Amino acid sequence: MELLQVFLTSMLFFSASVTSLKQGECEVCVKTLTKFASSLTDDHKKEPKLIEDEFRKFCKNLKNKENRFCYYLGGLEESATGILGEISKPLSWSMPADKICEKLKKKDAQICELRYDAEIDLRTVDLKKLKVRDLKKIINDWGESCEGCVEKSEFIKRIEELKPQHTEL
Repeated sequence: MELLQVFLTSMLFFSASVTSLKQGECEVCVKTLTKFASSLTDDHKKEPKLIEDEFRKFCKNLKNKENRFCYYLGGLEESATGILGEISKPLSWSMPADKICEKLKKKDAQICELRYDAEIDLRTVDLKKLKVRDLKKIINDWGESCEGCVEKSEFIKRIEELKPQHTEL
C-alpha cells in the first residue's frame, strides 16, 4: 500500500512538472492575458460573463499576434469557435496568466505556438540589409502605408520619413 502511494505521488508530481510552461513558452498568451487582467475593474473581475464581454472589447483593437490569440479563443466576431470560459472562470478566481495558458495549451496547442517576432532596433539597423518583407512589416506595424512603393529604396525612404514620428531617439 505504501509503495503504491509513493508511486502515485511521484506520478502526480511528474505529470505536474511536465505540463508547466517553460521560460518564454506561450509568450503571447501570457503577455496578452496579463495585460487584459490588469485592465479589468474590481467589479468585472468577479463575474465570468462580464470578463468575457470585456475580453471581446479588449480584442477589437489588437493587431498581429494578439489578434490571432483573440481569434483562437473566440474573442473576435469572425472567430469560428469560442473557449472564453476557459479564461473567464480562472480569471474570476484570480488565477495567474501563466497557469491559465497552461490549461489553454491542453485545449489547443496552437495558442502556445504564437511567438512574437524579433524586434528590429531602428536606431542601429542598416535598412538596406533588411528584406522588403521586413521593411513592409515595419511600415505596417506603425499603421502607415507606402502608396506606390515598388522598389526596396522606396520602402527605405518611407521608413526614414516616418522614423521621427514612430521612434524614440
